[in-house]
Amino acid sequence: MAPEHPGPSEPYDLAAHAHSFGAAADAYARARPGYPDDAVDFLVGRARRVLDLGAGTGKFTASLAARGLDVVAVEPSTRMLAQLRSTLDVEAHEGTAEATGLPDASVDAVVVAQAWHWVDPALAVPEVARVLRPGGTLGLVWNVRDESVPWVARLWEVAQQGSEHEMRASVDTVGAPFGAPEHFRTRFEHATDRAGVLDLVASRSYVIVLPEAHRAQVLAGVARVLDEEFPDGGEVRVPYVTHCSRFTLS
Repeated sequence: MAPEHPGPSEPYDLAAHAHSFGAAADAYARARPGYPDDAVDFLVGRARRVLDLGAGTGKFTASLAARGLDVVAVEPSTRMLAQLRSTLDVEAHEGTAEATGLPDASVDAVVVAQAWHWVDPALAVPEVARVLRPGGTLGLVWNVRDESVPWVARLWEVAQQGSEHEMRASVDTVGAPFGAPEHFRTRFEHATDRAGVLDLVASRSYVIVLPEAHRAQVLAGVARVLDEEFPDGGEVRVPYVTHCSRFTLS
């Protein structure tokens, strides 16, 4: 069993975690929730051309495409980008928040869903400002499990074993040339099943990077909790709180 918290000889390797998702692209695509409509409304506003930056397998991209917006997706992982392209007919490129490859002043809004904590703000902020049109917006959004619900807290205590990295980036990592943040928060439930919850855990970066034996041990523990909490099987509704911050280019 791994230690509950990484010690001095076990630093949290941000780069390793950031690059881990390609190995679990299928599980990520199956299990991760989408985003509620009111959060999308807040983040996009009246924009017509929107960049989904760090688009992953296209969870947020799908919400944009469903609205008939002019969408471009940028994602560094070739495997996750392949997943996105297999399900969505949108413009999609390999790239990063620090180097999008897009022309100057080419989009009305940039949205970063579940990914700002992986970027270097010193490089990403000016890059986002470069590709935005005057008065454009940067939107940051995270779906965060509602661990005030007892079964959710119990399951993720087993899943993360005290090692989960805090992923909600501070708004202090944006700053100039963007104005002060506007915030919005909403709640929703993601309907899935036992297999979906197991995929949800398996797609977490801190689980992906575990040695195979330890990873199997963690998933077996999660399966036991699910069997105890949902003995009849069937639908599992995972509660989330969606946190949004929006910044306007000065």
